[in-house]
Amino acid sequence: MNRTIKDATVKRFHDDSHDPLRTDLADVLAAYNFARRLKTLGGLTPYEYICKVWTSEPDRSILKPNHQMPGLNT
Repeated sequence: MNRTIKDATVKRFHDDSHDPLRTDLADVLAAYNFARRLKTLGGLTPYEYICKVWTSEPDRSILKPNHQMPGLNT
């Protein structure tokens, strides 16, 4: 994992101070943890698991999980 983080931050970004590097590192870690497949969730990513539970039991949640996705509404 350390090599993945190093490759994704150090080799792709050049920052003059530590603050932008911290921001970039936080973004990379969030993306890595969000897209990581977990054994406890049956090999699904956390988002895939939430969508699976929502489709099987929609009355347990108030909001649709796909409406909470960051980015453009397409």
